Amino acid sequence: MIIKRSFFVACILCSIHLNTLAQKNWREVISVEQVCEYYPEVVKGMLNQFDLDHQGLEKVKTANDSGHIVEACKYLLEYYKNGDNAQDLRREAPLRTTKTDADADTILNNVFIIQNVRGKVAYGADGHRDWYYKGPNNDREWAWLSNRHSQLSKVFSTYLETGNPKYAEYIDLFLRDFIIKSMPYPEAKGSESIWRGLEVAARAKVWSRIFYGLINDQYIAPSTQLFMLSSLPYHAHYNRNFHSGNNWLTMEISALATIAAYFPEYKDAEAWMAYSIDTMTASMKEQVYPDGVQTELTSHYHNVALSNFELFKEICDLAGQSLPEYYNQTLEKMYSYIAHVVRPSGYRILNNDGDRGSDRDHILQGAKKFDRPEWEYIATNGKSGKKPSDGPSYFYPWAGHFVSRSGFDTQAHWSFFDMGPWGSGHQHNDKLHISVAAYDRDLLVDAGRFAYTGVVAEKFRPFARSTAGHNALLIDHKGQEAGPTHALEPLGKNDFKISSDMDYASGSFDRFTAIAGVAKHIRAIFYVRGEFWVVVDRIITDRPRTIDALWHWHPENNVVRNRRVVKTNNAHGNLAVIPISKKRYKLELVKGQEEPEIQGWYSPEYNIFGPNTASIYRTEISATTNLVWLLLPSESQSPKVKAKVLEENEQEVRIEVKSKEKTWTLTIPFMNSEGAVVTEN
Repeated sequence: MIIKRSFFVACILCSIHLNTLAQKNWREVISVEQVCEYYPEVVKGMLNQFDLDHQGLEKVKTANDSGHIVEACKYLLEYYKNGDNAQDLRREAPLRTTKTDADADTILNNVFIIQNVRGKVAYGADGHRDWYYKGPNNDREWAWLSNRHSQLSKVFSTYLETGNPKYAEYIDLFLRDFIIKSMPYPEAKGSESIWRGLEVAARAKVWSRIFYGLINDQYIAPSTQLFMLSSLPYHAHYNRNFHSGNNWLTMEISALATIAAYFPEYKDAEAWMAYSIDTMTASMKEQVYPDGVQTELTSHYHNVALSNFELFKEICDLAGQSLPEYYNQTLEKMYSYIAHVVRPSGYRILNNDGDRGSDRDHILQGAKKFDRPEWEYIATNGKSGKKPSDGPSYFYPWAGHFVSRSGFDTQAHWSFFDMGPWGSGHQHNDKLHISVAAYDRDLLVDAGRFAYTGVVAEKFRPFARSTAGHNALLIDHKGQEAGPTHALEPLGKNDFKISSDMDYASGSFDRFTAIAGVAKHIRAIFYVRGEFWVVVDRIITDRPRTIDALWHWHPENNVVRNRRVVKTNNAHGNLAVIPISKKRYKLELVKGQEEPEIQGWYSPEYNIFGPNTASIYRTEISATTNLVWLLLPSESQSPKVKAKVLEENEQEVRIEVKSKEKTWTLTIPFMNSEGAVVTEN
């Protein structure tokens, strides 16, 4: 797509007009006549972006060709007001009332809550809001997200619900403020808060809903509508020419398609749509593995990509544009993933950079869309839908994500084992991490993401990404380095096993920071369904090492120590970590530590964090060694069990776990699923 240079020259000239207009109050630029008087180059550039031969724009073309710019603009707005396109976005004007909403009123005071942090955006000397304000934590993310204009969506919905004019008037002035202040468009890839890809993409979607939703509303000034029509081609140009990859691409290209579909009158709309389809379908192949998992391997951003892939399909459907069949098939696979790995509580995996949000509504939406009642069964814990014929454990071989479950009820055991590559974005150094939940309670957890920039990130970001923030091993006090970003082939049958009574999986990692010599960690997970997990850590080394085995507990657990055993003492839902190996450990419980290093902190959502307990088992090894752990869940108090290593060699370990009623003998290979066996007496 090419936007004519005069369009951008108009932007520069506009800045000159802005200086002149400073003597006027830009807030008073309301009418078409005023826009044409004070922003003639902007109006000229805007009209030049339209295909004036488009059906319905005949009057606009005649007036424009005759030099009657005011009339051309009025005819253009009349076209949109009376048009029949974007029927799904048009809304009836609400009945006028004085009803209010507290959350929306907070926004009307320019107090925005961005990623759980409240900040008030001040006005500058020119009367415009400070669109570069980074919030109270000096966080660039705060500035970026406030420029996505999601706050307008809340005010917009409140206006439609209440009919109170003050909400529409706020939207009107907010948009006029922003668009005028955002001039001139830089025509370059940027990283600042106004002209950055994700913000540009988000605004295009929000503005489209507001433009058509309020097209005939008396409280939206004609000037604001013209400013929106003048700025949307900038947004399209940015997303067309400066988009990124991975989940960013899905957001940016779906925004480009949004403008193309809802504003087909722009000269380049057809080219935008064609480019969008080619780019989005190619990207889907690149960023979604054949098993349906997005390559960043972050459940949070998997959903971001899925939502935007879906939005793109909806836009194409509305525009009458067809997509390849594999596009639908991939959407279904992406839904299948979130349905099968969800916790019994409905919350998604917390891994890499992500938040511990609920996936229940997403799964139910997918179940309805693709007629998959078994997903509904999982999401509702069996209250509705159809019980799956497979499972309850699932393995995704390209992602390397292994989820073990005892069933689909709310009290079921659940674990997540990360065997996969590092990921194509938002990575943590956490290969072989395991999370555990049981009896409707999170027990062993990932540390979370805390924040990306600002004071919170400066303090906690290195910990969040480090091995030290995960249930893994440190070797000589060192964590993992980055691993391979992508899987070149799926893991095979040798790496996992799922049967009616047990699950097995194993993986390895050998890239540790500043480690001399040979240091390789192999971890095998063995789950006896409905009973317990056994974790086997094999450290292959050519010299003595110090090993720290880390187990991080969800902060809502009451964690206690009983000699070598660390367990929870909750009224309902418990877990004990029991070392089986006959090793000498120095055991330490750390909570909310800041010095000499960060340890014992947990972040379920961006900018939300607090202390949690990390149990650290430290031992000295002189040569290749196996560490064996029993993870014993219980509904109430931990039952008494005895566990011991019966035999270990270069290929496997055999252990015995004995309770009052049963005795289990487990053969746990280090790297060979075929040999994984459990017998029960």
